[in-house]
Amino acid sequence: SQVSFEEESQNPPAVGHWKPLMPSKGKKEEPESGCQDAEGVHEPQSTEQLNMSRLRSSSVEIREKGSEFLRDELHKAQKELKLKDKECERLSKVREQLEQELEELTASLFEEAHKMVREANTKQAAAEKQLREARGKIDMLQAEVTALKTLVITSTPSSPNRELHPQLQSPSKAGFRKGHGRNKSTSSAMVSAASQNVAPEPVSRECKEVDSILFAEFKAWKESPTLDKSCSFLDRIYREDVRPCLDFTKHELSKLVQVAVEQNTLTIEPVASQTVPVGKVAAEECGGPKKCALSGLPRTCKHRIMLGDSGSYYYISPSCRARITAVCNFFTYIRYIQQGLVRQDVELMYWEVMRLRREMSLAKLGFYPSEM
Repeated sequence: SQVSFEEESQNPPAVGHWKPLMPSKGKKEEPESGCQDAEGVHEPQSTEQLNMSRLRSSSVEIREKGSEFLRDELHKAQKELKLKDKECERLSKVREQLEQELEELTASLFEEAHKMVREANTKQAAAEKQLREARGKIDMLQAEVTALKTLVITSTPSSPNRELHPQLQSPSKAGFRKGHGRNKSTSSAMVSAASQNVAPEPVSRECKEVDSILFAEFKAWKESPTLDKSCSFLDRIYREDVRPCLDFTKHELSKLVQVAVEQNTLTIEPVASQTVPVGKVAAEECGGPKKCALSGLPRTCKHRIMLGDSGSYYYISPSCRARITAVCNFFTYIRYIQQGLVRQDVELMYWEVMRLRREMSLAKLGFYPSEM
């Protein structure tokens, strides 16, 4: 048995077989090849199961880590979205503020521009008024200078002018001329008064009082100025001034003249004076045709009118011209008011309208300047 043991120790047993070193007596040796075969079969199966379990555990770990990564990324994206939302809100507030500031700036610029335009119009109106007053003063001074020159030139030592030397006049004539000195020019009246050492008579002032009904009608028309005849203001003026002033003997031509005046298409121009033949004394002033087209009376016509673009001329007398001119002046002024060109107080505009109405009434009654 010892020899067999040594031999067996030198030759190792085959895989899958196990032999006891000291076999017990009375027991049969049972081959364990079946067990060894079973272990050989189960060993790869357990390895595969182990590998599968490892794969499953690794996949679970990967899934968990992936979900954690996705959660982190989601949180980061949500935080970035919140920051972007806050930035968008801030930018929208900035845009609204800029838009509001731009609107306020635009409104202030427009208001300043309108203010500058109003001031410019006011200054222009004041300058035009001063210019008209200055021209009137210049014309008056020129007339006075012309009158003084005439008086000085006509006064010579051999034949002195009695206007400049009232001491040469008889008492009766001096008193007569003193009483009518107001009909002369202002300068000659002042010279006469200074030479006679007599204080000038006080000039009577014209008193004015606003008629409440007329002023109320004018204020109502001034709120929304129009050229419609149906309003109470223009209806009264048409009834009391315009129609009577333009009511001539030739009614058909009178209506055409009124329409042309209303439409601002009437033209008035002077007539070239005719030369009087030599040696012939004219009984009346020569100035064109001798019959007025509106009144039908034999009058010296220094002007003629044309209605629109008809090309037909009608010769008119100085009285008819004064009446037409008075009505045209009235319509011109109310057109200026309607267009916003007159920038005065309401009461001043009212008195200017009343003055133009008085001119129409005087022209209707036959009063007109001599230069017409």
